[in-house]
Amino acid sequence: MTDRAAIETALKALGAAPDDGLDIAEAALLLSALDKPGLDLAPYRRHLADIAAALSRIEADTEVAPRAMALAAVLSVEFGYRGDTESYDDPQNADLVRVIDRRMGLPVSLGILYIFAARAQLWPVAGVDFPGHFLIRLEGEDGALILDPFHQGRIAAPPEMNDLLRRVSETELRPEHVRSMTGREVLLRLQNNIKARAWRAGDMERTAETLRRMLLVAPNFAPAWRELGVVEGQLGRIRQAMAATERFLMLAGDEAASLEAEAFLRHIRLQLN
Repeated sequence: MTDRAAIETALKALGAAPDDGLDIAEAALLLSALDKPGLDLAPYRRHLADIAAALSRIEADTEVAPRAMALAAVLSVEFGYRGDTESYDDPQNADLVRVIDRRMGLPVSLGILYIFAARAQLWPVAGVDFPGHFLIRLEGEDGALILDPFHQGRIAAPPEMNDLLRRVSETELRPEHVRSMTGREVLLRLQNNIKARAWRAGDMERTAETLRRMLLVAPNFAPAWRELGVVEGQLGRIRQAMAATERFLMLAGDEAASLEAEAFLRHIRLQLN
């Protein structure tokens, strides 16, 4: 079992690691464990190892299509992972421990499992920053394919991606829609799902807690510092709001955002008197 202080220390170490060395599955487990005091993560780590071992037993060659088929066979067939279409907004779907328990989740939480399994075979793979629906890019010697972890790892060709895009935007598919993400960005997208649901529910304490967790794994992510300053201000924690906003100003490169934050900082300083 691991206590909260040890988990936060481990997450800070991951936050300080280079992007190409970041173990996103381990980080997602640790983030999940913060809500479960005394949880033993050993069974979940063994489960991840079982997934990697099962995939290693499949002869997938070096071409991308056999690799994609092997990933889908292991994750969706052998281990039964699927997208939660019945209760999509259930917070459990963004909690990797509960995703493993229930064998279903959001596109990004399932995508973390796909990325972990592929990387365990040293296959080039990355998250794809697709609007409204996380995807992954898997590579082989003959090219790359975009896969949809939410729908059992099926191939997402341009027509399917256009259909997904039309659910959230009127724009057509563009190169920026299939931008590869770093592991840190994938973790931020996972936590952003939790933060957004807490914000919509009016749970400012949960919103602030999730922002702090985002900053454990991405301490230089300026937008989270800006949001944390606002939320802490709404909670009446003025000194914490000032500290977060000052950190944002140190990191921000956007002049307009900096001017807005400076005005906010002047406003909350008045509340200290």
